[in-house]
Amino acid sequence: MVHGGCSAVPIEPCVHALLNSSVKDRNVVTNQRDTRLQQRQHASKNEQELDGKFLHFVRFDEFRDGQNLVTEDVTVVEGDVATISCRVKNSDDSVIQLLNPNRQTIYFRDFRPLKDSRFQLVNFSNSELRVSLTNVSISDEGRYFCQLYTDPPQEIYTTITVLVPPRNLVIDIQKEIAVEGEEIELNCTAMASRPATTIRWFKGNKELTGKSEVEQWSDMYTVTSQLLLKVGREDDGVPVICLVDHPAVKDLQTQRYLEVMYKPQVRVSQNYPVQGLTREGEPLELTCAAFGKPQPTDMRWLRVDDEMPQHVVVSGSNLLISNLNKTDNGTYRCEASNAVGKSHADYMLFVYDTTATTEPAVHGFTQLPNSAEELDYGDLSDSRAGEEGSIRSVDHAVVGGVVAVVVFAMLCLLIILGRYFARHKGTYFTHEAKGADDAADADTAIINAEGGQNNSEEKKEYFI
Repeated sequence: MVHGGCSAVPIEPCVHALLNSSVKDRNVVTNQRDTRLQQRQHASKNEQELDGKFLHFVRFDEFRDGQNLVTEDVTVVEGDVATISCRVKNSDDSVIQLLNPNRQTIYFRDFRPLKDSRFQLVNFSNSELRVSLTNVSISDEGRYFCQLYTDPPQEIYTTITVLVPPRNLVIDIQKEIAVEGEEIELNCTAMASRPATTIRWFKGNKELTGKSEVEQWSDMYTVTSQLLLKVGREDDGVPVICLVDHPAVKDLQTQRYLEVMYKPQVRVSQNYPVQGLTREGEPLELTCAAFGKPQPTDMRWLRVDDEMPQHVVVSGSNLLISNLNKTDNGTYRCEASNAVGKSHADYMLFVYDTTATTEPAVHGFTQLPNSAEELDYGDLSDSRAGEEGSIRSVDHAVVGGVVAVVVFAMLCLLIILGRYFARHKGTYFTHEAKGADDAADADTAIINAEGGQNNSEEKKEYFI
């Protein structure tokens, strides 16, 4: 290869001579440029005012637009390869060189004076100088200058921006095992990134809102996001995900699975009779199922507001009445407990006559929480259905009782009214006939009557 007319052997003296010659040429060009600039500035002082404005001189290399040189800024992830391109729009075989942020020459034409071997020539021609920089680090960030030795010389810069992805992404949880209803604190930390990361929280597929703090150390950023989460039994086993948004990395995330302890959920099912009425003389078998975390260890049957009948057999989670009778009517409760607390479910029993044929839609299951905090809406729907079924199973008795009360009340009302009218029935007397009893005949009675016809307006009437 020949460099400016020098043979390739020996190359170092030739290169130094070429560089010295180029530097001298550059100094000459620079001196000529400065002379012209001084002349122009001196001439501009003598310019006359035109349209109320003064013409003034601006150096050509202050413009980034409209030059013959073209380049672009480069954004690269730490450790990757950055490519710098210096292109000439209209080539006139002028010399192109690339300088680092310290104004040291990286490439002069196709020759690399800089000893940093990470810089490699990708392409060189009269219209382009393209150089790659491998294993980019933060120290490589800054402005790189493309120079074109024309008259006057042209210069343009490109900026290399280095992105650093988070080195560690960690979730710290306040409590490894939580109890339902508690509020726990989770912290996600993304360390040593550039620029600062954005942290997002998810519980399953639902996005949550956290509170982030940013700390800067030199040129690096550490971001910590705090999430306060009130957990319930439905959160047990659900992943909490910390996701990072950063231009240097995609799909960077970490997760922790929640472990939540909760009180038992208790359900009572009727094994026999499977459907239909609980009739007198027939058997009844109930089964109690309880689920919780930890699994319930204590389960028992009892009768609400009364003692358990002696003929009732309880075996573990099962309750058996082999021969139902009316005295068995009532509410039977299954209670289960674990380390978190206690819950129960109720079964309302109504024993029908052996001749009863009307079948209720649902038998009487109820499941009631021990407190408002234990209220579970799914269980509440079952409880309401059970209560409705128990009411339907006895509604004929209630209706009959109401009708009997109404008939009895109507009969009582009729008797009271009859006695009232009987007591107020009597003979009607007036003072008009006073003295007529002693008269011998009717004419005399009329004459002897008090007041006669003349005092008829003063006559008064009384009830006796």
